[in-house]
Amino acid sequence: MAEKIRERGRPRAFDADVALDRAIEVFWRQGYEGASLSDLTDAMGISRPSMYAAYGNKEELFRLAVARYAEADMAYAREALAEPTAYQVIEKFLRANADALTRADRPSGCLSIQGGLSTGSDGGSIARFLAASRLAGEQALAERLSRAVDEGDLPAGTDPAALARYVMVVSEGNAVHAAAGVDRASLHATVEIALRAVPRSAGDAEAGV
Repeated sequence: MAEKIRERGRPRAFDADVALDRAIEVFWRQGYEGASLSDLTDAMGISRPSMYAAYGNKEELFRLAVARYAEADMAYAREALAEPTAYQVIEKFLRANADALTRADRPSGCLSIQGGLSTGSDGGSIARFLAASRLAGEQALAERLSRAVDEGDLPAGTDPAALARYVMVVSEGNAVHAAAGVDRASLHATVEIALRAVPRSAGDAEAGV
């Protein structure tokens, strides 16, 4: 991430990645619209000129924050795609997601959901950006599930795009509930119900997964 942050003028006297992590917390708790420049720079421990020099404007800072969040906090989503069966892919994703939404060291919920639920002075560009980011994740899952159909891991006739959308609806709904204070055990209970709708291969059934 460090290489994506602007290098301009004399060397900075602060750690750009640490400051960005602090900005993530502000955006996560307050949303893009709710996070003022003063909130951001106070949390980051830098001046406005330093913020502009290192990250650009507020929107560019937010985009960098989302990229760092996706790289670190959502690494589990990429890892889930490597599971050997479609059921295991979905199960690992939803269970890891429920855990991530309720981490003690992070705000409850999900940055990509809470960051831009409202449309404000940006004309909706942040909401569209976040929607596109979520759609990219959904498409990656759909491609993995499509491969599962081709390999016979999912029944013929399974709609991988619809199944991927279902999984994302569950995860995004859990994110909203987590932000409202629903605990981890309750989110996992929802995951248990959701998994019953996922087609399972013969191998999964025999393995008891």
